[in-house]
Amino acid sequence: MSETSAGWAKSERQHERERVRRSRARRSASIAGASTVVFIVLVVVLVTNSPGWPRVQELFFSPKWFVEALPDVLTGFLLNIKIFLIAEPLILVVGVLVALARSVTAPAFFPVRALATLYTDIFRGVPTILVIYLVGFGLPALRLQGVPTDLVTLGIIGLTLSYGAYVAEVFRAGIESVHPSQVAAARSLGLSHGKTMRFVVLPQATRRVIPPLLNDFISLQKDTALVATIGPLEALRQAQILVASKFNYTPYLVASLLFILLTIPMARFTDHLAARTRRRRG
Repeated sequence: MSETSAGWAKSERQHERERVRRSRARRSASIAGASTVVFIVLVVVLVTNSPGWPRVQELFFSPKWFVEALPDVLTGFLLNIKIFLIAEPLILVVGVLVALARSVTAPAFFPVRALATLYTDIFRGVPTILVIYLVGFGLPALRLQGVPTDLVTLGIIGLTLSYGAYVAEVFRAGIESVHPSQVAAARSLGLSHGKTMRFVVLPQATRRVIPPLLNDFISLQKDTALVATIGPLEALRQAQILVASKFNYTPYLVASLLFILLTIPMARFTDHLAARTRRRRG
């Protein structure tokens, strides 16, 4: 079936508008690309011609130390990835449970709601590095039976407690953004409160909070480096050891580039999902 017979053929005016829109998009992209190149060239020229550049280049951008530091820092970076992959699902579970606990309005569940509120208030208020310190050094000091002593495990627990509070608030905002008529319709069909949350509210809320969730996980990827403060030999710790032994800061550059290579794809994916959400709502 042709477009004409289907009754939705584009008019000449519509074709002209689309052509003009594409032309403007190409021109905007060309201008943006050219201005970016000019800006980068100016920055490079300014930095490389500064009086202290030779010393900075030797201390921070040494090709020799970059090559020597890369294997050790990369080995530590694999531990960062492992910590992230373990902590992320744990954070999601904690966030959903806390958000659901704060969403319960029945008077009998007030202690649960109060405890969930207290959790989010405390762990959003305390810096993540202090949470890792308290967990990493405090839990083993209790000498309780069954308390883990592995430093990586303790670091994951600290990250989960800290980021779980932030993710819980993201999920709670998503739950509250679902229109009450959705809940009323589900309850009128005979669904219980639990099934309403499971089959109606949570699926809609999850779709709405994916972009901010991914932003939190981008921050989590970087904050896995904070686990180094209690001892595990991840990328930052490996870089610190190399810097202390070589008196050169290039290993920090290596660690920074590895984190950038990990976070940029996630950031662009987040932007893509956010743009798609805006198009759907528009």
